[in-house]
Amino acid sequence: MELSRVIRRRELSHGPLLEDLVGGQEEKTAHGRLLVARREYQLHHSHGTLPLRWALEAPPDVLRLLSRQPSDDPAPLRLLYLDTETTGLAGGTGTYAFLVGAGFFEADRFVLTQYFMRDLDEEPALISAMETLLAGFGGVVTYNGRGFDLPLLETRFVLSRRPWPRHLWHLDLLSPARRLWSARLPDCRLVTIEAHVLGVDRSDDVPGALIPSLYFQYLRTRHAGEMPRVFEHNRLDVLSLVTLTGWVVRALADPDEFDLAPEEYVGLGRFWEGADDKRGVECYQAALTRGLGSPDRERLLLRLGLRAKRQARWHDACQFWEAAIADDGAAFDPRPWEELAKYYEHRSRDLVAAYRATTEALARAEAEVAPEAVRASLAHRLSRLCRRSGLAHFRFPGRQPD
Repeated sequence: MELSRVIRRRELSHGPLLEDLVGGQEEKTAHGRLLVARREYQLHHSHGTLPLRWALEAPPDVLRLLSRQPSDDPAPLRLLYLDTETTGLAGGTGTYAFLVGAGFFEADRFVLTQYFMRDLDEEPALISAMETLLAGFGGVVTYNGRGFDLPLLETRFVLSRRPWPRHLWHLDLLSPARRLWSARLPDCRLVTIEAHVLGVDRSDDVPGALIPSLYFQYLRTRHAGEMPRVFEHNRLDVLSLVTLTGWVVRALADPDEFDLAPEEYVGLGRFWEGADDKRGVECYQAALTRGLGSPDRERLLLRLGLRAKRQARWHDACQFWEAAIADDGAAFDPRPWEELAKYYEHRSRDLVAAYRATTEALARAEAEVAPEAVRASLAHRLSRLCRRSGLAHFRFPGRQPD
């Protein structure tokens, strides 16, 4: 028996073994041994309020739409749901991924495997296990994996002189979450999405910020201590990746199945825009119909107007811009006013209407003390219209610029 294993077993002999507490066992790889814990779930198993099977039923074209990657449609059975627990939250060459949770669908079940380094000298074994695992899949699903998990793992692979699998398709769910919920929720941390969208209660969960110190405490004392809670934290993270994927793809495919907020319809519309404009517009219209509030309402109307402008649907564009400026109580945004003025001046050749739109915009800008650059731009446009049309002394009923 290797000396390090003898020492580790003696150190742990005075307390319960971590592998017993987490349902794991020691496994051998081509580059050493590590602790591996596996659990299996039926497809109907619910995490929070959602079943795991929704992710398995995800249409591949919708998955590709989510990732924004120009690749072949990913098959749900070829996806690996991945989350890491690390010795630090800043990344860099001195940060280790000491626990990697990886889940995948296999036939009629979902398999969740956790790879754990009982000491830093077990990293070669963890990298070896991950290299073998990743080779069997076409893509990975993460939450902020583009900014943290995958760069960290790639660094550890490189330092271990192992090739990083660059073939992997990647879906980072943080980007869809921001599109859907940044305007409605206090933040887009996974725990926030879990509480408000997935119905997952993690009130007794170990805070992620404490996990590095808990691991170092384990390395010092060899007591299992809080490490089972760290395993549980990681397990819940992986399961949330699965149900969040299922929620998003199902909402994209059939939004009427959910009781969605107007802001969520806007997020869905942004996904479809450019890929299926008809479905995108349907989502935007649903957001407006369901009472999208200010300033999101005005921003969306401006967006729809600019889209109609690109398609030379001038009547529709003007209707959107007119709707965007109709609410005097909304925060002032010069853009729809400017678009209307440009349309009247350059398309319909109605200088009087262009002058009127610019005059009203300047009055609003000054009343709300808009930035000096905005007021100067509107004043310059108004001055130019006056020179072109001879309207310098023409006065309209109502508001006038100073």
